[in-house]
Amino acid sequence: MSRAMTRIAEQSQRLVSEFLSRQAADGAGPKSPDPMGVGHAFLEMTTRMMADPAKLMQAQMSLWQDYLTLWQRTTQRFFGQDTQPVIAPAKDDRRFKDSAWDENTLFDFIKQSYLLSARWMQSTVNQVDGLDDHTAKKVDFYTRQFVDAMAPSNFVMTNPEVLRATIESGGENLVKGLEHLLKDLERGKGELRISMTDYDAFQLGKNIAVTPGKVVFQTSLMQLIQYTPTTPDVNKRPLMIVPPWINKFYILDLREKNSFIKWAVDQGHTVFILSWVNPDETLAAKGFEDYMVEGPLAALDAIEKATGEKDVNAIGYCLGGTLLASTLAYMAAKKDDRIKSATFFTTMLDFTEAGELSVFIDEEQLTFIEGQMAEQGFLDGSKMATTFNMLRANDLIWSFVVNNYLLGKDPFPFDLLYWNGDSTRMPAAMHSFYLRNMYQKNMLAQPGAVTLKGVPIDLGKVKVPTLFLSAREDHIAPWKSTYSGAQLFSGPVKFVLGASGHIAGVVNPPAANKYCYWTSDKLAKTSDEWLEKATQSPGSWWPEWNKWIGQYANGKVPARQPGDGALPALEDAPGSYVKVKNA
Repeated sequence: MSRAMTRIAEQSQRLVSEFLSRQAADGAGPKSPDPMGVGHAFLEMTTRMMADPAKLMQAQMSLWQDYLTLWQRTTQRFFGQDTQPVIAPAKDDRRFKDSAWDENTLFDFIKQSYLLSARWMQSTVNQVDGLDDHTAKKVDFYTRQFVDAMAPSNFVMTNPEVLRATIESGGENLVKGLEHLLKDLERGKGELRISMTDYDAFQLGKNIAVTPGKVVFQTSLMQLIQYTPTTPDVNKRPLMIVPPWINKFYILDLREKNSFIKWAVDQGHTVFILSWVNPDETLAAKGFEDYMVEGPLAALDAIEKATGEKDVNAIGYCLGGTLLASTLAYMAAKKDDRIKSATFFTTMLDFTEAGELSVFIDEEQLTFIEGQMAEQGFLDGSKMATTFNMLRANDLIWSFVVNNYLLGKDPFPFDLLYWNGDSTRMPAAMHSFYLRNMYQKNMLAQPGAVTLKGVPIDLGKVKVPTLFLSAREDHIAPWKSTYSGAQLFSGPVKFVLGASGHIAGVVNPPAANKYCYWTSDKLAKTSDEWLEKATQSPGSWWPEWNKWIGQYANGKVPARQPGDGALPALEDAPGSYVKVKNA
């Protein structure tokens, strides 16, 4: 214990010194105390709430009545009577999984008291009249952030599991937790970057992103990887995958058991994937159209040299799907038909209802983000990671606070969370274009509103067969919004809805035998009508996709080895671009 405290003291002193040095070096003038405009939103909400005192009084009386009932039933429990809870956590709420939350009368009271207060706060702010839609969403979102942060499970004295561990270990869990906290502060150079997994447990190309292949081409923005075949014959038409560049491509190649890339190779596809660069300030001027030119368009030329095939089938994932759709519209305007089918994984094209991410998109916040990018030339990857984590704060923030800092446990090695923590930077020009034209103005859904390389693009001119895969619980690309985007094309469209969320809904291998998916032969006018008529099937959607894309395989040819064509192998997969970490 004394050695641990000595280490903590030394580490704390060093961190404080480094923090003060950075503050002195940072020299710039005072920063905005509320760059996200949260205070203004809550001030407007409070003003409108106070304008209707009768409604506020009614809400307070309702809360008081709930508390009175809770006090009565808690008193009855103290006297040994059986009572029903006034309120219970949701079935998937893992914060209260410890048995003491139910069995111990005091902790049961604390739990129910919190749940009542949380319900009251959220319902009260949601019932305020007169707020514009964006302000209402912002108030609701940040109210939930506050409610999640104040959960009794997040504090030593009100979490029975933490109290038990503290008594049993003589406080060693808290000492170790403090060490974890200081390490995370050090890792973030003064900013708290919560460790979600054991980052030393994984090494790219060794036990993660291990599907064999070669880098056969590269530009300043991407490396093109061609994977080694595992079947004697392959589909004549190669498969080009355009992943997002907000995160790294190996979400589709985590481990052998859950790698979509390996599975696709095993189905007889010649798989190429774009591995995007992790940009620094030298790429600050790279825009969205640069990603198109140096990404999929350059890849199409390279794939033809590598295989002799002019045509490809293509997949776009999330932001990579937005780029793929934009590229298809650009190619349609240029009479370029090299992409014969397109698959979109959880892709937004119509941003009318952009989900909870829209909370971060208004003029005030975009100006703040652009100011940050102007200083560095890019948006730091940790900023994006924090935004996405806030969408599921209990799972991706507070559960780790409890595990790492209060219980003092080491994070568990988990491939998905390793990838989640391996964030990338965003070039200033590209990110500003994307946020303003897609999220803020929804211009991609408007014919001719977006211009790429001097060409006004129109998604309605895209006639290639498409398949949209969305996820029912997706917080990043809500499935009903992706459904609206699927209706923008003029070619045949197949829509598939997977269970789970933005990642687990996509990375769902057949061998896992998890979840389910819905399909229907035709698009309906609305997403609700489509789901009502859709057929539910158990397990993974991957075989359904493979059956669909088989229509566009264009026959079979002998398997192609990376480097055997006109493009020599440059290095082994996963390549060097993906290994560049944030500073």
